[in-house]
Amino acid sequence: MMSDSITIKFWGVRGSVACPGPDTVRYGGNTSCVEVLCGENRLIFDAGSGLRGLGEALLGQSGESDLFFSHLHIDHLIGLPFFLPAFEKGNRLRLWAAGLKEVGGLRAALDRYMSFPLFPIGLDQFQAEIGFHDFARGDVLTPRPGIVLRTAALDHPGGATGYRLEFVGRSFCYMTDTAMDAEVAPAMLALAKGADCLVMDATYTDSELAKYAGWGHASWQQNAAFADAAGVKTLCLFHHAPEHDDDTLDRIAAEASRVRPGTVVVREGQSIGL
Repeated sequence: MMSDSITIKFWGVRGSVACPGPDTVRYGGNTSCVEVLCGENRLIFDAGSGLRGLGEALLGQSGESDLFFSHLHIDHLIGLPFFLPAFEKGNRLRLWAAGLKEVGGLRAALDRYMSFPLFPIGLDQFQAEIGFHDFARGDVLTPRPGIVLRTAALDHPGGATGYRLEFVGRSFCYMTDTAMDAEVAPAMLALAKGADCLVMDATYTDSELAKYAGWGHASWQQNAAFADAAGVKTLCLFHHAPEHDDDTLDRIAAEASRVRPGTVVVREGQSIGL
């Protein structure tokens, strides 16, 4: 791999709950997990059930990764205890999250999840070197040399974080679990402005929004309008609703392609290079 390349791979593309089965084979049933390789640097966005597959692919390869949480709702966290590299000595895993000050920070929040009665083992069972990094939404992060992550608050119950990764003149934006009002927050628009690739919450269609008011998600049509306003190059529709089977997503893909040519309805296992 060239040192100045960016490769995005989708290990989980669903929202809310994993939904494996015969009707979700082509797009996949695992929840949110996106791997981004910036040269040799591995950054992971969210730890949904898709993180398990990524961990299996990395098994036996000593190395380090940075994992950035959009938020800690269970569909974005459930894969962490099943990430095999965390149980291998010699590995390094840095975990990043915002908005957890009220519960004592990221380490305290993860301790609550991986403890009785919710889980049989605790964080102390991890053998890798684990780092915990709390930050405030709006902060600019520099996790690795030459890599900049800008952040912004998203509109989701309990809060969520959007990320913009910048590396060697290219930009990748990850904005999932957010509602979208008629007037989009300026910080969200600024985060996505001119991005080479935007991965965005497209849980619903416009016709479904009223049914799920207050759940903190958007429609693919809202995504398309937002991407146009922000001047995004490639829009990736993500966080598919569990009730949207393969045939439904095929129909959305066809319509989205007509509305905004080049739009991608992402599939589990799919890779995109920048």
